[in-house]
Amino acid sequence: MQNLSTLIQNQATAIIQELFSVQELLADITQSTQEQFGHYQCNSAMKLAKLLGQNPRKIAEQIVEKWEGDPRIEKLEVAGPGFINITLTPDFLSQELTQVAADSRLGVPPLEKRKKIIVEFSSPNVAKELHVGHLRSTIIGESLARLFEFLGHDVLRLNHIGDWGTQFGMLITYLKEKEPDVLTGAKKTDLSSLMNWYRASKKLFDADPDFKKRSQLQVVRLQGGEKEAIAAWERICEISRQGFQEIYDVLKVTLTERGESFYNPMLPQVVADYEKKGILEISDGAKCVFLEGFKSKDGMPLPLILQKSDGGYN
Repeated sequence: MQNLSTLIQNQATAIIQELFSVQELLADITQSTQEQFGHYQCNSAMKLAKLLGQNPRKIAEQIVEKWEGDPRIEKLEVAGPGFINITLTPDFLSQELTQVAADSRLGVPPLEKRKKIIVEFSSPNVAKELHVGHLRSTIIGESLARLFEFLGHDVLRLNHIGDWGTQFGMLITYLKEKEPDVLTGAKKTDLSSLMNWYRASKKLFDADPDFKKRSQLQVVRLQGGEKEAIAAWERICEISRQGFQEIYDVLKVTLTERGESFYNPMLPQVVADYEKKGILEISDGAKCVFLEGFKSKDGMPLPLILQKSDGGYN
């Protein structure tokens, strides 16, 4: 079924085209914001006045004269410089509401063109609990996804989780040294405990240079696909995933996970592309790009590091 705004726009457009021979002009219809101005307003007279060089109020009066007599309309009123206030009859509104209530789609018309829509939301970080910002994003994203799906679009509900980087070198190294049974699965744990261990690993990373170096090497092993490192990372991700899912289940939220790790296999090709273009430079063993205008306080060029000297990627 056709919604009321479209119905009224089509009526007004047909009248305008018949009166003024402007075939490309669609009537400008808006919903009234105040009860005294009726249900809808037609604001086309001002635009027509510019096109035709005529008085907008006179144009509005011609439209009203042509439109009057429609049994669905209770009152048409010209206001101000040429606004047309439109009030629909109670009987017509009652009929429309009855049809909407009986329609499984509540009067929403079928799509003219189905689109692929990506809604990225929630996006928490592995080994950390969802905070209020994540919950806000989750609720808004789920609402948008449901609306687009109801309309008939092809929706990808994307959960771009933070599941890669230096923090995993820290956490894996800490768990290997302090809680090895967690990584083997012999010790059951939850997301809350994982977050506490992450905090402890961060403190150690900042305070102990040797631990920091071991963590950085662990990142390189992880990025390089070392079997033991990947197994430890997968265990951490699964514990986190279970914690997230408890919240998603309560909210009835569904998501397709595609974290930062999804792009790891593509990184060597990115670096190769920069090398091929001749814009990659080696600085202290690291593969860098130097951008014009990016300098330190003492005027030295600042590098954008793509691949560190130890082989790890930024």
